[in-house]
Amino acid sequence: MNELTVTTHAPDETENLGRRLGCGIESGLCVALIGTLGAGKTHFVRGVAAGMDVPSDVTVNSPTFVICNEYPGRCHVYHIDAYRLGGSGELSAIGFEEMLRDSAIVLVEWADRVVDALPDDHLRAEFEHAGETVRRITFAARGDRARRTLEALDHSS
Repeated sequence: MNELTVTTHAPDETENLGRRLGCGIESGLCVALIGTLGAGKTHFVRGVAAGMDVPSDVTVNSPTFVICNEYPGRCHVYHIDAYRLGGSGELSAIGFEEMLRDSAIVLVEWADRVVDALPDDHLRAEFEHAGETVRRITFAARGDRARRTLEALDHSS
C-alpha cells in the first residue's frame, strides 16, 4: 500500500488517528506533515506521541518558536516545525541528519518548506480542511519503512 486517505470529523478523531499511527510506526521513520494553519497537524502529533508511549505528563505542542521539541517514548520522538525556517540548510543546522540516524521518529510540520531535505524513505501526511472540524488526511508512503507503517495504520482501523 502506497496511499491512504482518512477523514476525521473532530480534533479528537485526528488525535486518535495519530495514536494509531504511533502504535505501529517503525523507528527511524520521518513523517512529513503538510497542511495549512489549523489543519490538525499538532493534534495528530499529540496522538502519535501518545501511541509512542510519551508520558501523559509531557506537554506536546507546536514548536513554532523553538523549532524542535523532543519527547521520550518507546524511542526518541523529535517534533520539528519548519514554518520559520529559511530552507533545508537551516533544518540541517539544527541536527536533522543526526536525528534521522538516531533511530528516532522525526515529525516535521510544514515539511513542504524543506522537502528537498527529507529522506527518501518517509511518510507524507497531507492535511486538508473539509469542513469546520472535518479533516481529510492523505498519507503517501515513500519507501519500504513508510509503506509498512502505512499498512499497519490501515490494519489498525
